[in-house]
Parts: sequence; structure tokens; C-alpha cells
Amino acid sequence: MTERTIVAFGDSLSEGYGVSEDEAYPALLEKRLREEGYRFRVLNAGISGETSSGALERIGEILALKPDMVILETGANDAFVGMAPSLTRKNIESLLRIFQEAGITVLLAGMRIVFQLGRAYVEAFEAIYPDISEQFQVVLMPFFLEDVLEDPFLNFGDGIHPNAAGYQVITGNLYPFVLEAINRIQG
Repeated sequence: MTERTIVAFGDSLSEGYGVSEDEAYPALLEKRLREEGYRFRVLNAGISGETSSGALERIGEILALKPDMVILETGANDAFVGMAPSLTRKNIESLLRIFQEAGITVLLAGMRIVFQLGRAYVEAFEAIYPDISEQFQVVLMPFFLEDVLEDPFLNFGDGIHPNAAGYQVITGNLYPFVLEAINRIQG
């Protein structure tokens, strides 16, 4: 069986801000997949501070990696800078359209806002992920930081960036969604 490629495409949460490369979720995910007999390498394409606009700008780099699957984790920084949810939505739709046209399976990691920008903003932002996953029929992990966000034992002092223990939890939560997406890979 040939080795396949998953690209973890996102911001600091994918990159593993503050932890070593082998403690970030892409390395942990690859290790678990291999332990369970899946021949996948997981490439870390996370960049701290990146918005969905930045992700769209570098999609060519991701396509050049020839992934079978992309785990798309983007949008949190859009909210931090107050980007209009409509632009975040448009960018993620464009990313998914390009990936699907290239025959790449996508697992979309949902985000929630961790600070108050007003009820209308929060509702518009948080609707992006379930709406788009349904529109494009991609696997959705409803909230990437489930069970981790703001837990002082699983994050650095900022309450947003997971520590090594937090990435263990994220990887465990993400794993069933990864398996679901693997089942969708063609060929």
C-alpha cells in the first residue's frame, strides 16, 4: 500500500505555537495513524498569525505538496483582527472549492470566538463552519479546541494556545474525524 499524505493547513493552532514539532497535533496524528496501521504522513503547514486570506494566498504551496487530504483549520485570527465573517466565509469557500476541484479530501476544523465581538458577529462567525461543511459535503470537526480552550492545564497562559497536554487531547478528539475523512479518499 502506498503512503498517502495529509496536510495540516492552518495557523498557530496547527503549527504548534509554543511546543516542539513532535508535540504539535500533526506529529501526534501521524504517530497514531501509523500505530494503527494507516500509511499516512502528516505534514505541518501551519503558520502563526495567518488569517483565512493568508491561507488562500498560499494555497498553491499546499497543492504542490500533492495531499490526499487537507485538515483545514483557519479563521480564528480573522476574528482576532475583526475581519467580517462574510469575508472569512468567502475565503473558506474558495479554499474548499480549489481543494475539491483538485480531488483533495478536506476535513474542516470549526472555530468559535473566545471573546465578545457582539452577538451578531459571534453568530455569523460560528455559523460559517457548519454551513460550509454542509454546502461542500466535507467532514466537520465542530470545534477544533473542544475540551481544551481556556483550560489552564491544557494551555499556555494566554488560555488560547494549547500546550503539549492540550495537543494530546486535540489529537484524540480529531482522530475519529480523520478516520471519517480517510474513508472518503478516492482510489
